[in-house]
Amino acid sequence: MSARLLVASSVVTVLGFSAVCGSIMLDSRKSSEELARQTMENLAATIDSDISRNVEIYDLTLRGVVNNLALPEVASVGKTIQHLILFDHAITAKHFGAIQVFDAEGNLTLDAATLTPMPINRTDEEFFSAHRDDPDVGLFISRPMLHQGAYSIVLSRRVTGPDGRFLGVVAGSIRFNYFHDLFGRLRLGKDDVIAVIARDGTLIMRTPFDLDLIGKNMAHIASVHQVLSQQRGWFSGNGIRDRIPRMYVWSDGSRPLVVLVGRPWAEILSVWRKEAIRIGSILLALTVFVAVVTMVFIREIARRARAERRLEELATTDALTGLTNRRKFDAAFDTEWRRALRQGTPVAMMMIDADHFKSYNDTFGHQAGDQMLVGIAVCIADSVHRAGESVARYGGEEFAALLPGLTAAAALALAETIRLKVEAWSEGHGGVTISVGVASITPTLALEPAALLEAADKALYAAKRNGRNQSVVAASRNDLSLVA
Repeated sequence: MSARLLVASSVVTVLGFSAVCGSIMLDSRKSSEELARQTMENLAATIDSDISRNVEIYDLTLRGVVNNLALPEVASVGKTIQHLILFDHAITAKHFGAIQVFDAEGNLTLDAATLTPMPINRTDEEFFSAHRDDPDVGLFISRPMLHQGAYSIVLSRRVTGPDGRFLGVVAGSIRFNYFHDLFGRLRLGKDDVIAVIARDGTLIMRTPFDLDLIGKNMAHIASVHQVLSQQRGWFSGNGIRDRIPRMYVWSDGSRPLVVLVGRPWAEILSVWRKEAIRIGSILLALTVFVAVVTMVFIREIARRARAERRLEELATTDALTGLTNRRKFDAAFDTEWRRALRQGTPVAMMMIDADHFKSYNDTFGHQAGDQMLVGIAVCIADSVHRAGESVARYGGEEFAALLPGLTAAAALALAETIRLKVEAWSEGHGGVTISVGVASITPTLALEPAALLEAADKALYAAKRNGRNQSVVAASRNDLSLVA
């Protein structure tokens, strides 16, 4: 296994685990959001149902008073009987204010709490002017206000005569302590928010309670406009006061009072974040482990590769001279011959032999003979270093040089360069010389690689016969016209 393949496998493994964990955590996050949305929607629906039921009950009482006022007999009876007829079925819970009847001039004429109402005029109140100016208002819910000595919202209906004339207003109130008691029964988080909004965008009530916001019109806020224009839904936004990011949910935007429930995203995703941190830590530990193991394996692969290269070098390198041995040289020769055959280029070969090596060995000893061979190898390797060229110790004191792309003349010139280098080097080493046989052939399908080797070898023997310390080139395998 190569280092690149190992790294790629490790990266793919880590990315695969990351993708799986990421997909699981994404699904888990969506599940947490969906569960929170459903829980908040149920909470909003429960609160909305309680508020709507009480508003509806109170409205039915107001309708009953309006309908009874339209009866001619009611006006002719005494105040006690009239009081019983109008307010006998009026609700009297502690959270609801007494129902009052105001005439067309805004004067209080009837009060469910007493037979002798105080002289009060409500002409300047919003709930009175709304009915006086618009006969089609229906049930009117006022902004939060001080009514009958307590902060309340006023619910009112118009009293209309048989001829359509405005005869007055029947009004009642729901005190703020109703909302406080309702919200107090709920188990809310520290930063949870519940808001009750009227159809015109007025904030009727909220928890946590903030008197500065109660009664403010929020219709200009895009999210509030969305709440009032859609039946149900949710959105994400920041709190008006604390700027805490929350999920806000409402269940029915068509009610007279709309309930909006908000919960901080930090609370919604708290469990998910803990799980994400746990899985992320495990994934990080796995990534570190894979990285460490990968590095260890890469080092081992590199060590083995170096060992294999070293073994290959030992198997293909002559131990004495450091040159390529004959086995590797033959493989390189075959490769270059095929390339030259495809490209139609010449291949040259030099066969080099140390002159009188046996006599030199006998005279100076084997160690000196080995040093001489090393010196000749250095001179050859110093001159033959182009790409594709190869030098080998071919046997004993004989060397071979493969020169792809060189003509006979170019190869002969290089052979002379090597011969002169050896001659100059050997001046202090007993006057060593070499003989060189050179051959160059352009391969064809009719020729075998051995033809070039045979021609160079014959040229070498010709150089020895001619007196040694010279270079001889063979024109071809069959035409051994030799040039000194």
